[in-house]
Amino acid sequence: MYQPYPTAGQGPPPQRPEPPQPVLTAVKLMYAGAGISAISFIVGLTTIGGLKQAIRTADPSLTTSQINTAVTFALVVAGFFGLLGIGLWLWMAWANRSGKKWARIVATVLFGIDTLGLLSAVARPHTVITLVLSVLIWLVGLGAIIMLWNRESSAYFGVMSGPRY
Repeated sequence: MYQPYPTAGQGPPPQRPEPPQPVLTAVKLMYAGAGISAISFIVGLTTIGGLKQAIRTADPSLTTSQINTAVTFALVVAGFFGLLGIGLWLWMAWANRSGKKWARIVATVLFGIDTLGLLSAVARPHTVITLVLSVLIWLVGLGAIIMLWNRESSAYFGVMSGPRY
């Protein structure tokens, strides 16, 4: 019969605390960000005609071949970053809910990068719907970052990243 080696003064392992409401709200916002990113990805793929017109309007001197090349390039880039964005939203939701201190920092850096991406989207040819979705995604990210950095969330991340014996 197996009996574990007796340990003096040790009880059961400490329970992991449940994430506080602000962290749970941030996680829900991150899931919403993934959903809106998926919608944006689909819309981006279905608005080729509007993108062609936006490129043509931005530079009327382009030939049809140049416009088609620009649209193809835009679709490849949008596809890559669209899928990457969805994956990052889901990964950050999981990691932040788990209380990983690094995840809050990574989420903040990704939000900074998204801010630059939004500014870039305003500056280049775009359709109205893709710009609206980009702004909506940015606002969701802003909400998540605010929730992740409030006092209650900071205490949670501090406890979760404390020493583990």
